Amino acid sequence: MSLNQRVEELYKDQLKPKLSKLEKDRSAIKKKIILVSLLAIPFFLIPFFIRNQIGVWALMVISFLVIMIILVRALVSYYNYRHQFKEIVIKELVNIINPQFKYDPYDHINVFEFNKAKMFAKGERAIGDDLVKGRIEKTEFEFSEIKVGQGTQNSQQSKQSYFFRGLFFYADFNKKLNGETFVSPDKAERLLGKMGQKLQSKSSKGQLVKLENSAFEKMYVVHSNDQTEARYILTPKMMEAMVNIREKHPLNFHFSFVDQRVNCTIEFNKNLFEPVIWGKGLQLSDVEYFYNLLELIETIIKEMNLNLRIWTVE
Repeated sequence: MSLNQRVEELYKDQLKPKLSKLEKDRSAIKKKIILVSLLAIPFFLIPFFIRNQIGVWALMVISFLVIMIILVRALVSYYNYRHQFKEIVIKELVNIINPQFKYDPYDHINVFEFNKAKMFAKGERAIGDDLVKGRIEKTEFEFSEIKVGQGTQNSQQSKQSYFFRGLFFYADFNKKLNGETFVSPDKAERLLGKMGQKLQSKSSKGQLVKLENSAFEKMYVVHSNDQTEARYILTPKMMEAMVNIREKHPLNFHFSFVDQRVNCTIEFNKNLFEPVIWGKGLQLSDVEYFYNLLELIETIIKEMNLNLRIWTVE
């Protein structure tokens, strides 16, 4: 059975019957939000139509309380709806990929683990959700949606945007590496040609590593402080796997091989695994999208050949 057939069967046979109740909840939330919006209009117009100052204040206070009560109920309804969505849809999708995986909709990988990857600036705070832990054959892994920023939650810096937003994934590489190797999207050479190639050679992540896979070289740029080890890691099969992943999912992938781990970040500019309130509700295409994101993690482990265990921990 193909991937599309599996997802369609999941949607029609298992999810759609359960989603009928969620659809009622979603419609109720929409009505509450629309009602709050409609009530807000006369609230601001009260001073223009009523001359009595006491009457104005009385009506405004009453209107404000009514709006706040409806708004609070809408928020409570939304968080209940979101919880049910995660339990019914996302948990079921994780389970169909592998029933042994553990899913926590409200937890995420911490900033300490993110910093171990050394791919971006050092983060000081992180928020996220949808943590998945598991083992594929002998490879243990974790991934979650995460947003990473600098500065404490109460500092002025916390108001700035997060420098990373997307999925973060790491798995046991079963080898204590001597050096550090980084694989990033090749943006400079693609945009600037030979000048971009010169810019690539200057990096705090090590020396530029040139490899003999033209498709890989067009998509990625590699830096390492150990050229020999970088070539040992990035075997022809490993590079082919990275090309395949990028072709299937045209997103910005960053990889790092540091200490005893392979790390991967996938940049997104929107929240993932979240329900929608407006529009037509959950559609088959949405389920396919969620499923593909979850399947991608398993693809990275299998296609990158981590399970061959060529190396052993020293």
